[in-house]
Amino acid sequence: MKIAELNLPQALKDFYTGSGIPELYPPQAEAIRQGLLDGKNLLAAIPTASGKTLLAEMAMLKSIAEGGKAIYIVPLKALASEKYDRFLEFSKLPIKPDGVKVGIATGDFDSRDEYLGEKDIIVATSEKTDSLLRNGASWLSGLSVVVADEVHLIDSPNRGPTLEVTLAKLRKINVNLQILALSATIGNAKALAKWMDAALVQSEWRPTTLKEGVFYGRAITFKKEKRTVNNAGPDEVNSLVADTLEEGGQCLVFANTRKSSESIAQKVARSLSKKLQPAEKEQLAKLKQDVLRHAETDTCEKLAECVGNGVAFHHAGLKGEHRRIVEDGFRQNILKVIACTPTLAAGLNLPARRVIIRDYKRFDVNYGSVPIPVLEYKQMAGRAGRPRLDPYGEAVLIAKNYDEFGELMENYINADPEHITSKLGTEPAMRAHALSAVATDFCRSRQDLKAFMDTTFFAYQRGDLSHVIDNVLNFLLEENMIIESKGGSLKATDLGSLVSKLYIDPLSAALIAEGLEKAKKRPDVAEFGLLHLICSTPDVKSLYLRRGDYSWIIRYADEHASDFLSDVPDSYGDDVEFEQFLAGVKTAALAEMWINEKSEEAITTFFNIGPGDIRNLMETCTWLMHGTAEISALLGAPATRTARELAIRIENGASRELLDLITLKGVGRVRARKLYDAGYTSRDKLKAAEIPAIAAIPGIGDKLAVSIMSQLGRKVDHTPPETEEQPQVSGQSTLFSFDG
Repeated sequence: MKIAELNLPQALKDFYTGSGIPELYPPQAEAIRQGLLDGKNLLAAIPTASGKTLLAEMAMLKSIAEGGKAIYIVPLKALASEKYDRFLEFSKLPIKPDGVKVGIATGDFDSRDEYLGEKDIIVATSEKTDSLLRNGASWLSGLSVVVADEVHLIDSPNRGPTLEVTLAKLRKINVNLQILALSATIGNAKALAKWMDAALVQSEWRPTTLKEGVFYGRAITFKKEKRTVNNAGPDEVNSLVADTLEEGGQCLVFANTRKSSESIAQKVARSLSKKLQPAEKEQLAKLKQDVLRHAETDTCEKLAECVGNGVAFHHAGLKGEHRRIVEDGFRQNILKVIACTPTLAAGLNLPARRVIIRDYKRFDVNYGSVPIPVLEYKQMAGRAGRPRLDPYGEAVLIAKNYDEFGELMENYINADPEHITSKLGTEPAMRAHALSAVATDFCRSRQDLKAFMDTTFFAYQRGDLSHVIDNVLNFLLEENMIIESKGGSLKATDLGSLVSKLYIDPLSAALIAEGLEKAKKRPDVAEFGLLHLICSTPDVKSLYLRRGDYSWIIRYADEHASDFLSDVPDSYGDDVEFEQFLAGVKTAALAEMWINEKSEEAITTFFNIGPGDIRNLMETCTWLMHGTAEISALLGAPATRTARELAIRIENGASRELLDLITLKGVGRVRARKLYDAGYTSRDKLKAAEIPAIAAIPGIGDKLAVSIMSQLGRKVDHTPPETEEQPQVSGQSTLFSFDG
């Protein structure tokens, strides 16, 4: 089926044919026949790189040309950025007089973002879409198309319930909405499509042939062939990588832990460095410098060394800047190998000639080492084969012995993916969604709520949710977040409405409110007490306790005994409760170090985490501290000002004395400290200074000095040259020996 034959605006057809897409892939053609361009709901359960995004683009842009509006829902912020960048290419398409306007929404969870109403395509995470519904964004009722990318993640215990409820709500507020769901190949696609009232396009077709096999005994055994790996040595990964690179391909190597991915990258880098050509070394040297420009920790420097040799590692512990450098370097074929954790398989467009799955088991805290699901393996395997670049793609598992070889062939290569199941039917998953439904007047009684939940995938699969709903509503009543009249009507209290808008777990809010009530009886509220309070909530993923942690954490807790706003459990009582308390103390200690300006290297070294982990954790803590300030103001607790200041300090990693400087654009924690130490302790003192004096401070430079003065209201009549700040690394190593 040719693009020119489709019922699309001519400008759009010209765009695609001009981009080298004259005709559709078979699954895409089937989607057209199933009513994609006629406003019909559709579930496309097809392999990676089979053109799912093109289906979404055509449906959205056709609707926009007819006066509609679309939202594209993704599971990850990184994927949102990738799709946003792609959709910006449509901004000058003349299907509307003023072009196609694209927006992105991944940030604060307590705003309506009404400006997005002016956009034609909005890219958002499922959590942000849910928060927009809670905060009453008026433009949502004007949507004509909803695209749910990676919809099989309804199976995820963490993200699944939000995606599921969000889709159910959007369908209810707009009965004419077209829903396009994009999924990996799953075992029960028919059931998911039926729940969505959608036509199903299910196919195994791929533009690039995928060969799946197991490496054992110096050979890869595929379904229909066997291939010897030349010069195979004792290191299976190095052998498979070298074999791929000799044929001009790139490799993704999946490992089950961050540490393993880093170790693999270092080993492969040592091997590859001897084979690089001078031109390749020159490109890689530039990429290495890009990494070092953002380097503050040993992990970053380790990454830079690997990148200089054509290899990288990629995991959630890296800073966002480094992940982007790695991804772009791989897409441009400058980097040849990425060793990564499975998070890379969750939607990011990074295909490679060969995908090596070194580890097919992962550690589970309850069950020990367990095999990964077939669906997860298929997601990783689906990254093999770059369309239009590779003649084929290979996904290779590694067997340690003959018995394991047989198991891998049976359980993965020749196996079908599992059925996905809803994870909505638990009280933790239901709490926030029940409160949201009541707070937005979406449901006004128990019967309303049960009727709405009957429209979810959970109810479609398993039936009645009444028992869970009743338990959750009773909890919300007890915590004064909703009230129920004698006639049975439900209404959110001021606290309940605030918690729903803040996008906080009601249990977290209840714990925070309880702590703030205790604060009313204190002469003052300690910063550490507030930090520990938020770090003890279910919204914060507390740091793991290691064997050597107990002595210093217990000592730290003793030093702050008078600060705590939550009950301190008896160390001789419930072991689980006491360990949870200590985990909260450890996490709060990290936050305290961060706001006291300890270096990233010091924190990552002491807590044995990555710089990306600090950023992710502090982002969550910033939001919860902001929520704590709002709840405190509502309850009349004395913690409001302290919590508001802490939210700013956590966001920026700065001491209280830097509050006046830290919010200047371009001035981070390091530069604010240098300005302060140079005598510019306030905005007024900065404004009175001369630009050359500010520019001379290490790390500032002319460009930033001019920007600062402009922000402060000083007139600037020249544009200075750009300068760069050199990274600084601290050598601090223990919690109790910091010198700043």
